Amino acid sequence: MPQAPRGRPRRSRPTIRSEVSAGGVIYRRTPEGVAFGLIATKGRTRWQLPKGKQEAGETLEATAAREVAEETGLVGRVRAPLEAIDIWFSARDGGRPIRRHKLVHFYLLEYRSGSTADHDDEVDDASWFPAEKALSLLTFPSERRVAARALELLAGRDPDADEQPVSA
Repeated sequence: MPQAPRGRPRRSRPTIRSEVSAGGVIYRRTPEGVAFGLIATKGRTRWQLPKGKQEAGETLEATAAREVAEETGLVGRVRAPLEAIDIWFSARDGGRPIRRHKLVHFYLLEYRSGSTADHDDEVDDASWFPAEKALSLLTFPSERRVAARALELLAGRDPDADEQPVSA
């Protein structure tokens, strides 16, 4: 009679749930240079780009603008696509482990109005930072890469960039 294999018992693979999200690098030009709006999460231990889940019937650009406005309190106009990144993380659903996969499409947004004081309760804080400081604060390398791409566009590869300083 065959014996059961020895070793660890076989565990079932976690369920994978996928979603499409969008977010953005919102910027403004100041006399000191370009500034980016970032959000803080996890007790202000993570600085990130604002992003969130696409709603039914919404374009990716509309999702990016809505999520930036909700999470930062800042209203912006979508100027250009930047990059899409894959994010994987583990969570629990009813006690069962699940793997979450997000494909996040990021866009460059030009600041139009609003205040970081009006960020939603989903984030711990929202603030403007000089672009180079923002790059150093971003927790995740993929988001640093997206913000660096935004800065490259603003440094000369974005022919529609408004050269006038924008005030908050």
